[in-house]
Amino acid sequence: MNNSDLLKELTISNYALIDYLRVDLSQGFTTITGETGAGKSILLGGLSLALGKRADLNLVKDKTKKCFVDLLFKINNLDVKSFFHSLDLDYDPLTIIRREIIPSGKSRAFINDTPVNLEVLQKISFELIDIHSQFQNHFIIKEEYQIDILDLLAKNQNLIENYTLNFSSFKDVKNKIDKLEASRFNINQEKDYNIHLLNEFKTIDFNDSIDSIEQKFNKLANSEEINITFNQILNILQNEENGISIKLNEVRSSLKKLNNVSIEYKIIFERIDSIIIELDDIIKDIRNEKDVIEFNPDMKEILSQKLEKIYSLFRKHKVSKLDDLILIKEGLERKVSETENIDISINDEKKKLVEIKLTLNKLSNEISQNRKKVIPVLKNKMEKLLKDMGMLNTIFKIELQDSETFLKKGKDRLVFNFSANKGAPLGPLNKTASGGELSRIMLALKSILSNYKNLPTIIFDEIDTGVSGEVANSIGRIMKNMAMNMQVISITHLPQVAAKANNHFKVFKTVKNEKTSTELKNLTFKERVSEIAEMLSGDESAVSAYDLARELLN
Repeated sequence: MNNSDLLKELTISNYALIDYLRVDLSQGFTTITGETGAGKSILLGGLSLALGKRADLNLVKDKTKKCFVDLLFKINNLDVKSFFHSLDLDYDPLTIIRREIIPSGKSRAFINDTPVNLEVLQKISFELIDIHSQFQNHFIIKEEYQIDILDLLAKNQNLIENYTLNFSSFKDVKNKIDKLEASRFNINQEKDYNIHLLNEFKTIDFNDSIDSIEQKFNKLANSEEINITFNQILNILQNEENGISIKLNEVRSSLKKLNNVSIEYKIIFERIDSIIIELDDIIKDIRNEKDVIEFNPDMKEILSQKLEKIYSLFRKHKVSKLDDLILIKEGLERKVSETENIDISINDEKKKLVEIKLTLNKLSNEISQNRKKVIPVLKNKMEKLLKDMGMLNTIFKIELQDSETFLKKGKDRLVFNFSANKGAPLGPLNKTASGGELSRIMLALKSILSNYKNLPTIIFDEIDTGVSGEVANSIGRIMKNMAMNMQVISITHLPQVAAKANNHFKVFKTVKNEKTSTELKNLTFKERVSEIAEMLSGDESAVSAYDLARELLN
């Protein structure tokens, strides 16, 4: 037996009819038996609570005390380290899952002492333990689960991993193309308007400030008045008889005589001299301005129109500065440019998509060919196991159909078809298989899978109901063979199944101080003989049943 992963220890306290129960579990095949009503469902309920089932305060035995369930898992071979880390959990080869219900009714969950929510608890539990009953076989009817089974046998894992990466890229690129095309539609709708807006900016020279343009316009608009005013000023300043310039020069000449009399007089002279120099500069500037000022109606009209366009754009775009208009112009240029560039981007992405499609088609063809090769293998193994379990006329057919589109794991649609009786039509499992038949189909599949990969601990909850004799023997034998590669726990009513186990626990009730409790006992060989004899005949003391029990165990 390999060093398999297992549920090593189960502890339940203050749950339903259980006061306190601690069980050490082993590798291989373990069976749990007990009379109807002894508490097997309670045991499974406690286990399910730890695995993420919704807490029910009514199942707490003593409402004044805490109820808890601990599961200790030994993890050697399951590849779950990265899965733990993806959930921000510390990985430990000895992992403890704990679920508590405190007296207030609040529920708490822990993985290796780290508090977790129910969603995380359920995800981790799903990787560590697998519970099956006649009412929990819904996975087997799902196409995705059936595909996974086929791929495991076909050894498609590397191809599927490569396909998945490319399929993710395919979806990303396709989404990008869809968004670009949607953007192109919106951009094209705005394109003409944006070009119209942009054309309104083209007649404006943004190198000139609006103040400069306004000054040029004002000079042209007032050129006649400016000329008259400048002539008047020059006459006042330069009149030969009494112009200010003449008079100031006379003052300067008079003051010059007093320069050597007093320092104060010299300062006054220098100030007058500065005024004369400044006045000469002013006269020069006025003459220059007068020379360039001329009435130019054409230029005046050009500047007027330019100002009107700027003011109009200010009003239209609700701004008051040329810098703001420049930003708006640059934004419009980008939008118009995007219209031209978006087609290039779409074509580039479509080229990528073509390449990815070629890769996906190649991979999906390889995946499909590998699946087709193992379909007869799986079909034959399934029919043999199902016939061993009493389904003698079983037909199990796997139908693989090409899909026109890329799917999550290739281009195949898959259906497990089944018929249990001669002459009965083949059909999908969910339409043709009963609960009991689904249980045996699931057992057969799990038995096959256990030879191909490391599976978590599996618990079968009375999936053998309604069978007996050689069929029961076959079911027990299949479970025992599975247990060579993994931990198998079976809750059963069948003595033939119980006898095949390496370890045998019995669930029973005790009454102390008028209080009923459910307990669990690991049976010795002698106790197993008695238990199996009672399961065979209802009377453990019957000699024939006792002898048959020993025979089954040996």
